[in-house]
Parts: sequence; structure tokens; C-alpha cells
Amino acid sequence: MAVETSAIAVNLARVRERIARAAEHAGRDPAEITLVAVSKTFPAAAIREAYAAGVRHFGENRVQEWEAKHPLVADLAATWHLVGHLQTNKARRAARLFHTVDSLDSWKLAQKLDAAVAELAASGPRREVVLPVLIEVRLAPEETKHGVEPEELPALAEAVLGLRHLELRGLMCIPPLLVDPEQVRPYFRRLRTLRDDLQQRLGRPLPELSMGMSHDFEVAIQEGATQVRLGTAIFGARAS
Repeated sequence: MAVETSAIAVNLARVRERIARAAEHAGRDPAEITLVAVSKTFPAAAIREAYAAGVRHFGENRVQEWEAKHPLVADLAATWHLVGHLQTNKARRAARLFHTVDSLDSWKLAQKLDAAVAELAASGPRREVVLPVLIEVRLAPEETKHGVEPEELPALAEAVLGLRHLELRGLMCIPPLLVDPEQVRPYFRRLRTLRDDLQQRLGRPLPELSMGMSHDFEVAIQEGATQVRLGTAIFGARAS
């Protein structure tokens, strides 16, 4: 009897084809791009389906939601990304639950995360004593957007480099939700330019650019994304 392919597996196959085409269009190797499946609001069973279909990176937006789901998928050999805004009073919980925080947006939060990882490292065995982070840059003027202002980015990056338990890996952004993906291209290009300038200023590589979601990830890949964060393209529409 034939085994029915899940909708998630079918969606993933389509997404991987689109990633490959976008990468080839830009003269890039598709293997350079990490697919982060954003599983917020979806159950642990959906994460397991995506994992069975080959996904190894998952993104969640809220610490409290992930605390409830994590025990149900803790056996999976996956990398868990925090991609949503993190309040400083939840830094300790985030450091315990996630392998990487992709939405660092302030010096105060950086200090809290560094102290939390130091505490975990001192209290017993842990996967690592350094937490990889991405700095989220606020490129859109909307009040709902988080991130450090571009002019404040160099100072924050230099300060983060001085923290023992954080590893700065690159930048992240959430551009405006525009109907035409081409209208989003300038935001992705701006983030890449900010990253390139920052690498030169710091004298060290920042290999990660997390940008592009379900409606615009192909343009993001053409502009240099190394991580794309896809939710509805993989899991389907979220319940309101």
C-alpha cells in the first residue's frame, strides 16, 4: 500500500524547488541557504512532520508557547531559533530553551542573555557555553517593528563582541509586508549593505543574513539571505 505524503512534506518539496531556483538565478549554491520553519501557533505534531520531511531548523516567536511545546519534541536533533521579540525579563528562559536568538535588539537584552548563559554554564553540563545571536535591525518605520536603529547598529555590535557568552553571527530584519515582493528588495539590499559595512568595521566575518519570509523569500535569496524564515509556505495558513 502506498504511503500518503503529508501536506507539509508536499509544501516543503515545493519550497525547496523555489529556493533552488532563486539561488541558481543569483549564481548561488542552494546549500548556502538554511530553511528555518517558523512553527509558531502550530502543534508539536506539525513540527514532527516537518522534521520527518528533512527540516532541521525551527523558529518560534514566543517563549511561553515554546515552553509548552518543547517537551513534546525535545528528542528531535533540531536547532531551535527564537525569531520573535524577546523581553528582557524572559531572557533567562530563552537561553535555556533555544539554541540561537535571532532577534537581539538592545544592549540590555544582550547583557541579560550573556548572564543567563553564564549561569547555565556554571550550573552544570550544557550543549554550549556560547549562545549564537543575530542582531535585528529595524528598517521599517512601523511601530510594530522591533530592532536596533541602523545608526545604532555598530555600537551594539561592538558591545556584543565584548560579551563572553554570546557569539554574534550576523543580522536579521523584518521588512514591511508589501504585496509586490520587488518592493521589499531595497530592505533586503540595505541589510546586506549594513552587514558588509559592519564586517569591515569589526574586522571579522558575520556570515548570517536572516531575511525573507513566505511571500518574499526568493527576492531575499537573490539579495544574499543565508536563512529564510518560512511558516505558512510550509505549514499552511495560521488560525486567526
